[in-house]
Amino acid sequence: MKYILVSLFVVAFVTDPFRIGKINRAKSEAREAYTSGDYKTAVQKYHYLIDSMKVMEDELKLNLANAYFMMNDTANALTNYESLAGSKVNAVRSKAQQQLGIMNYRKQKNEQALNNFKQAIKADPDNMDARYNYELLKKKLDEKKKKEEEEQKKDQQKKDQQKDQQQNKDQQQKDQQQKDQQQKEQEKKDQQNKDQKSKEQQQKEQQQKEQQQKEQQQKEQQQKEQEKKDQQQKDQQNPEQKQDQEKKKPNPELSEKLEQMKISEQKARMILEAMKNQEIQYLQQNKRKASKPKDKGKPDW
Repeated sequence: MKYILVSLFVVAFVTDPFRIGKINRAKSEAREAYTSGDYKTAVQKYHYLIDSMKVMEDELKLNLANAYFMMNDTANALTNYESLAGSKVNAVRSKAQQQLGIMNYRKQKNEQALNNFKQAIKADPDNMDARYNYELLKKKLDEKKKKEEEEQKKDQQKKDQQKDQQQNKDQQQKDQQQKDQQQKEQEKKDQQNKDQKSKEQQQKEQQQKEQQQKEQQQKEQQQKEQEKKDQQQKDQQNPEQKQDQEKKKPNPELSEKLEQMKISEQKARMILEAMKNQEIQYLQQNKRKASKPKDKGKPDW
């Protein structure tokens, strides 16, 4: 920040010529010390004029504040500048506001600094340093504001985009949930239909199985009845064969006796068969004898 410090030399209108000379000499010494960079001596001389010589001029107070400012004694400089911010001397008020603007700018109090420069220009429109500082700071603040607005706009756009993305994501999740729910319901419905069909199929198969069993039982019953009927007819037609079959049936008592006699059933049958054959042969021979003509001269007995 540019600033201009001006030391004003004002002759006090007093009646004592000795006092006038002393004051003017002290002012000259303070100005020379300030100009040479001996700000400590300048502060002492200005305090001597104000405190000891009771020279209550705003210009001297401004120079004292400037000396403190150049010494980096910001506390004393600020106190003196603030006391001159409402000075009735426009040039002094303008310089005080300008310096307050510089100090606030260094503290990064940009809005306060901009207002200080603005007040300095109002107090003295010819204060070009204050005008320069004002325009420079205003441009900087405008650029900062514009940048902040752009950043805010970008942030807002980013937030809006994130919001849209989140809404889309939420909608997709909602759609997916609905789809999953519909799929579950459909699967449940399909399973119910499947279970129903399976139940019906089982019932049908069970009915078919029962029907088949019933038909099989009927068939077996008919077959048994037919076999029984056939057997009855067979028995009526071949009584001798039936007797043979009855004979061929195993007799437990006979088997036990044969076992005791140590004769196998097959051998026993062979013996019986041989005996039967002999009996048949014997009967046939007797029959032939009986068939010869009777002798008429002999009785039948």
